[in-house]
Amino acid sequence: MQMVSTPYSRQSKGHYSPAVIHGDLAYISGQLPINYAAGETLPEGGIEEQTRVALKNLDDVLKQCRSSKQQVLKTTVYIADITYWQVVNEIYGGFFGNHKPSRTIVPTNTLHFNALIEIDAIAYV
Repeated sequence: MQMVSTPYSRQSKGHYSPAVIHGDLAYISGQLPINYAAGETLPEGGIEEQTRVALKNLDDVLKQCRSSKQQVLKTTVYIADITYWQVVNEIYGGFFGNHKPSRTIVPTNTLHFNALIEIDAIAYV
C-alpha cells in the first residue's frame, strides 16, 4: 500500500491522504474546488467553475498516482443541491469525453469550506 501526497496535502490539517494505491487501484479522496496555488480559496463563478476546479484537482491527483482520467473506474460526486445536476453532468461529460466511468451523484447539505461540489474516485494504475 502506498500513500500518495501532493504539494498542497503536505500542509493539510486533515487526517487523510489525497490517494492510496493498493495493487493496481488508486483510491482518490474527495477533491474540493479549492485553488491550492492561490491558497485555500473557492473560485468565483458558482457551480460551473467549482466543478471545473474540482475536476482539475482530481486530474492532478490522478497524475500523482501515475494514472489518468481515462483510467477512472468509479466516481462519487457530492453536490450541495440537486438542481446542480444538469450543469455538473455537462461539465463532467466534457472532462471525461467518451470515457464513462461508473458514477454516483449524491445531493447533500453543506460541504467543507461551503463548497458546492466534491468528487472522489477509484482509478486503475
